[in-house]
Amino acid sequence: MARLAGPDALALIPTAPERQRNRDSDFPYRHDSYFYYLTGFAEPHAWLALTGDGRSRLFCQPKDMEREIWDGIRLGPEAAPAALGVDEAYSVDELDARLPALLENRSAVFYPFATHEGLAARVEGWLQKVRARVRYGALAPAAQHDACALLDEMRLVKDAHELDLMRRASVISARAHVRAMQRSAAMLRAGQDVREYHLEAELLHEFRQSGAQFPAYGSIVAAGANACVLHYRASDAPIRDGELVLIDAGCELDGYASDITRTFPANGRFTGPQRALYELVLASQQAAIDATRAGARFTDPHEATVRVLTQGLLDLGLLDKNRHGGVDDAIASRAYFRYYMHRTGHWLGMDVHDCGSYVEPSEVGQASERRDPLSNEVIVSRPSRILRPGMVLTIEPGLYVRPGDDVPREFWNTGIRIEDDAVVSATGCELLTRGVPVAASEIEALMRDQPRHDAA
Repeated sequence: MARLAGPDALALIPTAPERQRNRDSDFPYRHDSYFYYLTGFAEPHAWLALTGDGRSRLFCQPKDMEREIWDGIRLGPEAAPAALGVDEAYSVDELDARLPALLENRSAVFYPFATHEGLAARVEGWLQKVRARVRYGALAPAAQHDACALLDEMRLVKDAHELDLMRRASVISARAHVRAMQRSAAMLRAGQDVREYHLEAELLHEFRQSGAQFPAYGSIVAAGANACVLHYRASDAPIRDGELVLIDAGCELDGYASDITRTFPANGRFTGPQRALYELVLASQQAAIDATRAGARFTDPHEATVRVLTQGLLDLGLLDKNRHGGVDDAIASRAYFRYYMHRTGHWLGMDVHDCGSYVEPSEVGQASERRDPLSNEVIVSRPSRILRPGMVLTIEPGLYVRPGDDVPREFWNTGIRIEDDAVVSATGCELLTRGVPVAASEIEALMRDQPRHDAA
């Protein structure tokens, strides 16, 4: 509220709507992250109004015995102030009646732009009612601002409570990955038919039995060539002895996400070519980790990763030195992009791809242009974000090798990604997700162990 444009400004934040899955059935409800960040309130059909003078008003579902029999207990407006710390609370049925009066004589109104379908039109409807009273001396807000601009900056740096939740989510997700790795090897040793969904089931089991409410995103369990599809979803493809399996999965705990990727041999033993590519990706991740610290730029880990990967691709013969030259030439021409086509990380928090600008706010005007050597497009570049303690980002290099006449056959259909979650500190970063190993030898040792649960 202190960041609003004066004491007479108003911010309006709605939560997410319920979404119908099919006839008479909704998707499991998940709150809006901005709304939950400000309230800790997870019920649907709720709005928060904040004013620059320090007053908070919640609109929520009223108590209704009949609906509560079907849908569960509601907090209700009467209990909301004591439970949530808001100054006032009203039935959401009163929203349309009360909002014009709340907006009247305000200098500015803040709400999240382009996040809730129909929200801007609804605000305009309330403002029309304010403007209809101008002959009586009413003033309408002269400015409308994107509330996301304020909230994104607040959410980008995590406090101790948020980091505690993210550490706990990371522990749960790491255990889930361990279960999946061990299940894969145990089923193959037993001669059983192993499918991607068997490993997905291990992930979901560990998430829920450990108290996490949801997967933070759709789990990726990709066997063999499927790992070369970046956003592949766990399906029913068989997992074969001798293949690699890529799992990208994490849970959401009390509104905060974790995000882990591991790649492992389905039977627990890397082949020579698999290990060579894996060790290259792991070395590139370590270079990125070493570059992640307060004062560095967000792009520094990516640039460190690209240099290690590109040199390794040249050394392994996946990039032809006669065609692409040395590492600097291959980076300048983006020759590596054929095998590594995504960035090395993203912000992490309440959303798995969390909010927050990737451009340094104090340097946003320092734009430069360059021409992309692959697409020939003109790209506008701005100085990358300077990392600060408490920021959380993923570090996730990868290599994805599809068949090709100029590609060594031993690497065909190999997809590898290694991802950990990192909290920026003054001297480096804290990795939250190393409860599941990354070293090839440690993965093999883990998968030789019998799982702690029945593999049948």
